[in-house]
Amino acid sequence: MIRHLFRVPALAGAIAVLCATPALAQGDHDINAANTAWMLVATALVLLMTIPGLALFYAGMVRKKNVLSTLAQSLATCALISVLWLAFGYSLTFGAGNDFIGDFSNTFFTGEPFGAHEAAPTIPATVFLMFQMTFAIITAAIIAGAVADRMKFSAFLIFMALWMIVVYCPVAHWVWGGGFLQKAGVLDFAGGIVVHINAGIAGLVAAIYLGPRRGYGSENMAPHNLTFSVIGVSLLWVGWFGFNAGSALAADHRAGMAMLVTHMAASAAALTWMLAEWKVMGKPSVLGIVSGAVAGLGTVTPAAGFVTPVSGLIIGAVAGVVCFWASTWLKRKLKYDDSLDVFGVHGVGGILGTIATGIFATTVITLSDVGGWVDGKPEQILKQLYGVGAVLAWSGGLTLVILKGIDLVMGVRVPEEVEIEGLDLNLHGEVIH
Repeated sequence: MIRHLFRVPALAGAIAVLCATPALAQGDHDINAANTAWMLVATALVLLMTIPGLALFYAGMVRKKNVLSTLAQSLATCALISVLWLAFGYSLTFGAGNDFIGDFSNTFFTGEPFGAHEAAPTIPATVFLMFQMTFAIITAAIIAGAVADRMKFSAFLIFMALWMIVVYCPVAHWVWGGGFLQKAGVLDFAGGIVVHINAGIAGLVAAIYLGPRRGYGSENMAPHNLTFSVIGVSLLWVGWFGFNAGSALAADHRAGMAMLVTHMAASAAALTWMLAEWKVMGKPSVLGIVSGAVAGLGTVTPAAGFVTPVSGLIIGAVAGVVCFWASTWLKRKLKYDDSLDVFGVHGVGGILGTIATGIFATTVITLSDVGGWVDGKPEQILKQLYGVGAVLAWSGGLTLVILKGIDLVMGVRVPEEVEIEGLDLNLHGEVIH
């Protein structure tokens, strides 16, 4: 029996790795201590964005009867995606593969345990894997905001697992793993396409497929506790420095610039959303200020390491107004119930930021020949639009297929009586008093 077990390639590879001598592993001499230290911190910051950042942000915006179920979605997504990422997500994304998908050469991280990945040659592959894992986690977790208050927890978990495999991994490979969008010259510094457009369109499709919450448009669905949301956004804002500045994959000038640009964009967007809401609604709400900050953070993400601080201010200022419009007027006009404005903030923001990257990217910051319209290279805008279109079609189409398949097998939406009484008690056997 034991002899047969050792014939399983993944198990045999894992045992071989455990028995290897780290000091003799290829690539150790290229590891930079400063870069590694920064990336360890950046990785922790990005994980902080989901737990507890996004978890609290979302939990504060739902009704009291669904707070625990919303927290559970973020926590369970973090655990589930982590396991799947180690098993094969990382390999499918960053394995050599082809223009569309990676391969299974590094399943359970058996291919490069003590070396460095070619995409990040100065940090240990363990750190690179973990850093990229946190991106996969938060991308999936963002989608939960679109289906809040009405999706079965069991269906949610299955959806997340399938979505990561057939949507997230291919898209991340296209843009960051040597796929066809990267080869075409599409720019996405830290996830405008891979994270925000990807999750945004998936959230929109899911919200439309599940249908509106019971009582949507007629019942009071005001946030339960905006204190939670403010704390959550504060953690997201700080964590985003790891998200964007960490995407430099080094402790260098680009990391510093990305951090500065990120902060200025978030600040500008929080102000312009606040002012737009003040003008339209008559009062500047706390929810509007925090939503504006997230809009600025998401919108500048694809551009953060390619643009100047002034460009970051412009991108953020525009994002605040455009995402406010998308989350209010556009949502009402199209009559879809995206519970926590995943598409309006992340989807629209990601599209806007990706196009803005094609406008404002400059060789002054990239210290290379990479530039956009401001450098006399307007063709970069077309490349960005190509990336936007490809991901909207892939993520939107396959999200619908996955949801339809799960619905046929087990259903995706909770019964009406469960929705009325609350998901916390019915799905988790717990309530907040």
